[in-house]
Amino acid sequence: MSYCHALAEALSAHAVTVTDSQHALMQRYCEHLWDWNKRLNLTRHTNYEAFVTRDLRDTQQLEKHLQPGESILDVGAGGGVPGIVLALLNPALTVSLSECTQKKATALKAIIAALNMPITVFSERAEDVMRRHICDTITARAVAPLKKLVPWFHPWRRRVKRLLLVKGPSWQREREEAEKAGVLRQVKLQLLSEYPTVGRHGKSVILQVRYK
Repeated sequence: MSYCHALAEALSAHAVTVTDSQHALMQRYCEHLWDWNKRLNLTRHTNYEAFVTRDLRDTQQLEKHLQPGESILDVGAGGGVPGIVLALLNPALTVSLSECTQKKATALKAIIAALNMPITVFSERAEDVMRRHICDTITARAVAPLKKLVPWFHPWRRRVKRLLLVKGPSWQREREEAEKAGVLRQVKLQLLSEYPTVGRHGKSVILQVRYK
């Protein structure tokens, strides 16, 4: 596969439209992320083609289901997707990140400072963050299967309205495993949207989990 060497080229190739200010922030975000990635394993998507077709596409699909003013906690933030990109796309969101690996949390704080964005980074497990934090929505991508992820936040179900999860084509198998494990009995799991992803067989999805 031949990769696009500029962000504008990748956006154009995949008919993705962003504002000039978003383009500038995305450019800087990628540069800082990939620089840190030379020292830490923050992302496998280290070119503009992968950023646009995977990171940006997933985040845009997620952002469709969020309202201005919502408070978001992105768990297992890694390199900042979807959390930082959500804040970039929709400044009306209040975004926080949870990343328990200290070196990764340090990198995230440095990237956010360089971008001058109002994002809080918690360098601890999301379950511990929720002991003192209330939010509208928890987001997660490539963090854990449903049978593990759903029970993590059950004790804090009064402190969060819902989970919004980005999942790949194997999500139905995850749902079956979660059903067998009995973890879906006290939640409402809803498929909000599905969409094709470049270079991947099957469709990616946005799932919503609400605790009963």
